[in-house]
Amino acid sequence: MASLVDAAALLARLLLLVVASGGGGGSEAVAARVPAVIVFGDSTVDTGNNNQIGTPLRSDFPPYGRDMPGGARATGRFGNGRLPPDFISDSLGLPPLVPAYLDPAYGIADFARGVCFASAGTGLDNATAGVLSVIPLWKEVEYYREYQRRLRAHAGAAAARAIVRGALHVVSIGTNDFLENYYMLATGRFAQFTIGEFEDFLVAAAREFLVAIHRLGARRVTFAGLSPMGCLPLERTTDALLGGGGGCVEEYNKVARDYNGKVEAMVRSLRAEFPLLKLAFIPVYDNMVSLITNPEKFGLENVEEGCCATGRFEMGYMCNDEAPLTCDDADKYLFWDAFHPTEKVNRLMAHHTLHICYQQGVL
Repeated sequence: MASLVDAAALLARLLLLVVASGGGGGSEAVAARVPAVIVFGDSTVDTGNNNQIGTPLRSDFPPYGRDMPGGARATGRFGNGRLPPDFISDSLGLPPLVPAYLDPAYGIADFARGVCFASAGTGLDNATAGVLSVIPLWKEVEYYREYQRRLRAHAGAAAARAIVRGALHVVSIGTNDFLENYYMLATGRFAQFTIGEFEDFLVAAAREFLVAIHRLGARRVTFAGLSPMGCLPLERTTDALLGGGGGCVEEYNKVARDYNGKVEAMVRSLRAEFPLLKLAFIPVYDNMVSLITNPEKFGLENVEEGCCATGRFEMGYMCNDEAPLTCDDADKYLFWDAFHPTEKVNRLMAHHTLHICYQQGVL
């Protein structure tokens, strides 16, 4: 598998080829091929939907968004700047920010070029969304249906169908099912399932979701695997408080690897069952391990703590303008808060996602 650096270089070459062959602007040529980016998932890709719902899990206040293009702006993105879907959209010649579907500042004309249904704190298990009162995945699919109805009214049936079928659908979800649900003993799933059975339950839910959006018209889809969630600063801190060494929690990382293997097998079976579905699994785990084990290659100096506040446990309301010790340069950090990557890492992940899409014929 190509490294993140190789992926970024390949993406640049691919975009240059498009420019050279497009007879005009390369971005216009790519955008014509990919008319929109459509996003489902959790806080790794939520561009602001949680701002509009009654949940304590929010980030619409500084210092979140301090490095947004055009100046500091807390949009509800869980990071210091843009998220992977934003970079993907920008790279495809589409708008540099993917709007949140529930944001009243945007309308269907904007959503025709990109839309995000994701909700921070949600999961594949509907019970996960209930922990912090966020949007469950089934509701994201309902918004997708509603969006298509609005799109047909706006652009006509044929154009709406072409937008949906040509769009790149980006899906990133799953971490909360383990860290906010199963291991937090919050929903009773820990008593209902062994961890292996819970993995199978989530993979079945992921399959059901992917089939549902495919039947609604999705043809180009990326599905991100889990990161080494035992290496999140919050989990390192928890391990230290429980008497461990404060390193990566191998139990959680093994679960992520096992789950990812099952998801990859499910993705292969779906591709075989649905020939029109161009579906790519994004190996986030391997990419993050590369960053953690070889930080100097990526200009990173701290891969164990977040930039915001102490970086050990703060996220959401605890990562605020009053919190002391927030770093000056987030580009030196892997994590922005105790749970979410910095914009620099999000850019790398976006480039690798596009590399996989070109490599596997999704784009």
